[in-house]
Amino acid sequence: VQLQASGGGLVQPGGSLRLSCEVSGGHYGTIAWFRRAPGKEREGVSCLRPSDRYTGYRDSVKGRFTISRDRAKNTVYLQMNRLQPDDTAVYYCATRPGAIIVGRCLDPGVYETWGQGTLVTVSS
Repeated sequence: VQLQASGGGLVQPGGSLRLSCEVSGGHYGTIAWFRRAPGKEREGVSCLRPSDRYTGYRDSVKGRFTISRDRAKNTVYLQMNRLQPDDTAVYYCATRPGAIIVGRCLDPGVYETWGQGTLVTVSS
């Protein structure tokens, strides 16, 4: 399985972006978005567990970000609204076969396959 992330760019505070993660070479299990801001640790942003359509979000993005998927296109999206400067980071998508328990859905250590990052810059 290979992942291709895209959709990053420069946006003003309060603006929106939609990231895409195209999956090729097979099907994905649980899939998630992570980000790494300059000088900070990688952190989980959102996850999707297709087996039961569970979605998870880190507290700081709840109500602003939405993860979704298009099964026909084998693509997972991250719609990001009301972006803030603190959202500036390189965003990555990652997946692993099968389901992940809810408590570890945003744990980068459980994911096996990672895409390259896409840079999101929120600045005026």
